[in-house]
Amino acid sequence: MKGVSLKRTFSLLLGTFFLGIFLGVLYVKLQPERAGEYVMKLAKEVGGLSNDPFRNFLRIFTHNSGVALLVLLSGLFFGLGPWLMMLFNGIVVGIVAGFLATNGVPVVKVILGLTPHGIIEIPAFVLAGTAGILWYGSIRNSESPAVGFKEGLKRAMKLYGLTLGMLLVSAFIEAYITPKVAGL
Repeated sequence: MKGVSLKRTFSLLLGTFFLGIFLGVLYVKLQPERAGEYVMKLAKEVGGLSNDPFRNFLRIFTHNSGVALLVLLSGLFFGLGPWLMMLFNGIVVGIVAGFLATNGVPVVKVILGLTPHGIIEIPAFVLAGTAGILWYGSIRNSESPAVGFKEGLKRAMKLYGLTLGMLLVSAFIEAYITPKVAGL
């Protein structure tokens, strides 16, 4: 953890997410029936969106803000939590996207359903995870864990504030723009 940098951690964590997408798509290719069962189960759990874009915006922002906080706090578990969460979330995105693409949804429509908001949302989650990892590094590398905790908390909260701003924008895009662009 010595010398943990924001840029390097962010880049590697983003790479972990994309590795997860690859693994999720691969899973769809190797286990199409099980992937289909998982997507159907996930769809039931998540439920549909409302016809009211503002209600969707609030729901998406609230949900994603909580997930981002969880990703951040998971960094305090020896710096490992964000890596696992980003890998897992990438796998989920890969399974859903791969399932849709192999079941008749045009790849362009899948991409248009993810990209407009995902281009901001994914880096926001990665930033939250990076904040948690750096917070843990601050505790671990400080001569006084209490001082490291406080300093790391300050930095993590600044990064979480930026994360919330990014999630606010991505929720707006997901609720108002993505459905129009993707024809949903």
